[in-house]
Amino acid sequence: MKSSADVQLDSCNVRLVDPERVASVNARMPGEEDIADTADVFGLLGDPRRLKLLVALLDGELCVCDLAAITGLSESATSHALRLLRAHRVVAVRRDGRNAFYRLDDAHVRMLLDLAVAHTEHTDAIHPERSKG
Repeated sequence: MKSSADVQLDSCNVRLVDPERVASVNARMPGEEDIADTADVFGLLGDPRRLKLLVALLDGELCVCDLAAITGLSESATSHALRLLRAHRVVAVRRDGRNAFYRLDDAHVRMLLDLAVAHTEHTDAIHPERSKG
């Protein structure tokens, strides 16, 4: 049985420790809709197949067929993933006849991917769900 000293409480003893900082953070906090949209983008990036598509696009524009070959996804699955990414303005499309060529939508997406990949490459992350065999 745990003693009361071993139990951490989930409540603050003081309502605001630094009210000026709280006000400053609240003033720059994006609106609820922007927060939800940003969370959606991170959700899209959280799928390894979609992330692989985006990393492939770091080198520039590619057609659906080439992206499917790079990722190992079917053309249908690739197109579906790209539709989702396009709907959230993560990728943009250019049509040339019957071919669709995709690219990262803007420099912000590139920066997000570059930073995420760089973070992963330099961090010895511990993943308890993965065994080191």
